[in-house]
Amino acid sequence: MRPPLDMSAFAELPGLLDELAGFGAEEGGGVTRLLYTESWRAAQLFLEERMRVAGLETRFDRAGNLYGRLLGADSAAPVVLTGSHVDTVRSGGRYDGSYGVVAGLMALAALKRTCGAPLRTLEVVSLCEEEGSRFPLAYWGSGNATGVYGFDDGEGIADADGITLAEAMRTAGFGLETQTPCLRRDIGAFVELHIEQGIVLERSGRQIGLVEAIVGQRRYAVTLTGASNHAGTTPMSMRADALAGAVEMLALLETRAKAAGDPLVATVGRLETMPGTPNVIPGEVRFTLDIRHDKELKLESFCRDTLAAFEAIARSRGLGFESRCWLATKPTQMDDGLTGLLERACLARANSSRRMVSGAGHDAQLFAAVCPAAMLFVPSRGGVSHSSDEYSTPEQLTEGAAVLADCLYELAYGQEWRR
Repeated sequence: MRPPLDMSAFAELPGLLDELAGFGAEEGGGVTRLLYTESWRAAQLFLEERMRVAGLETRFDRAGNLYGRLLGADSAAPVVLTGSHVDTVRSGGRYDGSYGVVAGLMALAALKRTCGAPLRTLEVVSLCEEEGSRFPLAYWGSGNATGVYGFDDGEGIADADGITLAEAMRTAGFGLETQTPCLRRDIGAFVELHIEQGIVLERSGRQIGLVEAIVGQRRYAVTLTGASNHAGTTPMSMRADALAGAVEMLALLETRAKAAGDPLVATVGRLETMPGTPNVIPGEVRFTLDIRHDKELKLESFCRDTLAAFEAIARSRGLGFESRCWLATKPTQMDDGLTGLLERACLARANSSRRMVSGAGHDAQLFAAVCPAAMLFVPSRGGVSHSSDEYSTPEQLTEGAAVLADCLYELAYGQEWRR
């Protein structure tokens, strides 16, 4: 029987999250920590030192994923992995991604102190990137670890300043052929802890969310090309106004998404006009398109029909139309066995829980393709996420970490677990 966990390890969790938020902190309270920037690199080095202090073996892989390892007695057994990502959106909060990394570190530290060496190796990972905030790709960390990406997939990809992913990676000290390969073939289970990023748990009064499925996503970069001309001398009937075409498309998108009903959501998060001058008709418009649903066929049909409608609008206005899909993830089911294990851990701790679907994408859906994977949520106040107002109470944070630790104990110290 497992001895009681040393809960004092979790007392440091909120303070450690505050420290980590200092890397990339903004005056307004938000955090911007983009892939391969100096603040990102400093955060990874900070976490590496904390892992060492906790008695874990540390290593970086070629992409910049950071691992902390608690070696198990059975070296042939698959690794039990937990963690999340360290990058943020622009002006994001201090919990998204970071909470799963820090809680995983605290859980391994508590298990090591209470239970000693595990039977199966335990690892916590601080994945280098998930958000897609700097470069037009997402899940670069878990994608390299699971084989979804190879290093060639980063070729030719650049940020808004024209810096390529390869250049940024080398500047941060990664991308070298001599460094540890990213691909992992030894993972037996992955468990990710995260704030909910929604209001379901708070509204229902539940302490823990057990994720049964993660929605699929499509992200597109759309470009409309018209003709720039003088705003005062070009008659309305003779214009090829790219922005007017984009506005018509965005209005149609909202109408179609509302008609499709829940759980489909569609968002245009970025819109740029060129040349961006008050007295010049926009000759080019670029915007992003994010569409999500938990059913693959409905996601595919909505995307296909919407893009066809956009193209028809462009033709009717004499505009050039181009769309490029730069992210396509399928709806992903979490592992029933691991979800049941988390549910039993909640019952043992008298934590109220509910099963739910995640409307946000997570690294767990990439790991689910190569090993059993599970996710658990803690409440996020007001459902706020990707914002400086993101907040979960210290009690919510530590309860989630304790449930995670209980699950990891069963997986790494228990006598039986599927390979």
